[in-house]
Amino acid sequence: MIVAIPGVLDAATVAVFRAELDAADWIDGNATSGHQSALAKRNRQLPEGSPVAQRLGGLILDALGRNPQFIATALPLRVYPPLFNRYRNGDGFDDHIDSAVRIRQGSDFRIRSDLSATLFLSDPGDYDGGELTVEDVLGSQSIRLPAGDLLLYPASSLHRVSPVTRGARLASFFWVQSMVRDAEARRTLYDLDRSIQALAIDTRPDHPAIVRLTGVYHNLLRRWAEM
Repeated sequence: MIVAIPGVLDAATVAVFRAELDAADWIDGNATSGHQSALAKRNRQLPEGSPVAQRLGGLILDALGRNPQFIATALPLRVYPPLFNRYRNGDGFDDHIDSAVRIRQGSDFRIRSDLSATLFLSDPGDYDGGELTVEDVLGSQSIRLPAGDLLLYPASSLHRVSPVTRGARLASFFWVQSMVRDAEARRTLYDLDRSIQALAIDTRPDHPAIVRLTGVYHNLLRRWAEM
């Protein structure tokens, strides 16, 4: 399931991020790559322990915690502290699949990567190329979202970033371990939640049918959730 979540960060917050990122010191993006990714990856990123990365990453985590669509889609148990990358001057990232387990350097923090996330920090007009292409059961989807919007997609999917031929593409990227490990179960809960929300708009939120459906949702989550 590939889901775009608009407005995770507002325009004013994105502007603050851009000012700090433009002044930051960037390193080779392969600092956090495994062997296979290092063969495919050409970009720059902030050091994982950078004060800028930690401060901005904390703001992203706060924004995610306030975003009901992110919570409904990901059902997050753990979120890897956000990282930041920059593509320009022909940088790109060839076909790859993200590592199944992500371990934060110098700590015992680790997660199973159920979902990958890209939070766009550059508007599509700021650069050419740089499409994030994700392969799923419906075929290839090539995506460039407005700054402040988030893309969630299966970490198990083959994906790539096409070379940037003009300007710079800035983004934050991270991974999510969901309470619901099975992707199809997670999709079922997401579809059910969206249907309940739509019905609540058209009818009374306390309508008996909506109350029963809400109970079904929570009973399924109770069955499938891993804590």
